[in-house]
Amino acid sequence: MTVVAHDPAGDVAAASGSQSGDPAVRLEGLTKVYGDVTAVAGIDLDIGRGEFFSLLGPSGSGKTTTLRMIAGFEAPSSGRILLDGQDVTNVPPYERDINTVFQDYALFPHMSVGDNVGYGLSIRKVPKDERRDRVGEALRMVRLQGYERRKPSQLSGGQRQRVALARALINRPRVLLLDEPLGALDLKLREEMQIELKAIQEGVGITFIYVTHDQDEALAMSDRMAIFSHGLIDQVGTPADVYEAPATPFVAGFVGASNIIEGPVAEAVLGRPGTYTVRPEKIHLEDREAAVPEGCDSAIGTVHQVVYLGSDTRYHVKLEAGGALIVTKQNVATSSMDALALKGRPVRLTWHREHTLAVHPG
Repeated sequence: MTVVAHDPAGDVAAASGSQSGDPAVRLEGLTKVYGDVTAVAGIDLDIGRGEFFSLLGPSGSGKTTTLRMIAGFEAPSSGRILLDGQDVTNVPPYERDINTVFQDYALFPHMSVGDNVGYGLSIRKVPKDERRDRVGEALRMVRLQGYERRKPSQLSGGQRQRVALARALINRPRVLLLDEPLGALDLKLREEMQIELKAIQEGVGITFIYVTHDQDEALAMSDRMAIFSHGLIDQVGTPADVYEAPATPFVAGFVGASNIIEGPVAEAVLGRPGTYTVRPEKIHLEDREAAVPEGCDSAIGTVHQVVYLGSDTRYHVKLEAGGALIVTKQNVATSSMDALALKGRPVRLTWHREHTLAVHPG
């Protein structure tokens, strides 16, 4: 017997074959091989219902291929894809309760905003009155009510992105996939749309799976994220988990700026072997003769380069022990001249020992 129920997001789901504890999406041993190239190398991942989940990594890391397999646009070489506990590995895209938003929006330029948003409903022969009501509701979700008669060419980039989002949301899919949807926008608009997208996702309660190579974007919006590297997932966690406790040197360097201390430098500076990371903003820049506070690690070096960035300054410090560390200092009461005057000066770097994190070489 099929039991139909309303979930907290308001969408209708068939519960047969699915347990309430099942994740929205489960990937089991998912692999994709193109000839001699392994794009995705056997990943396991659970994405919870109602999560804003980001797939983050550099170009060629496997994140977009993974998204395309979830959507059904690519068939896995091996492994399984489960949607609410049901195996959809061999189900065609149009039969999966999933929609996708692309970077180029894919709007029909000759059609109005309302017709673009309601296009899928018209193909399915949904009655005109119902279609009009649902288009209006979808546009209200993205705060574009009253724009039904405009053409895409009359909209800003952010507004076109929201039209594409409304079109994807109109059927209330269980999962919405977003493939670098903000990549074509300028920095200020991209930052505004990050806030918009997160607010919309929280409002509709649908699972969002978001592909990006922009670390700040993923940190700003995600409930959790997976960090991809060479077809594998290096780490899964909340933004705070990934930033404050990176699992590998790759994660430490890719998600925000970080310093890697290893080999003979680790022996000289920290007094122990291994590979460690410390974030630039955790390090204090002091006079060379300053005492080392209790419970702190320390290194002596010379300021080699100063990069003034307005709100903060980045100092590149060459260490006497070898290698270099980057220090980021907020410009609360520092002018560009003050910051640049430190170039060439011998300094002592100190940071709390709890911020020296051991990482696996990867």
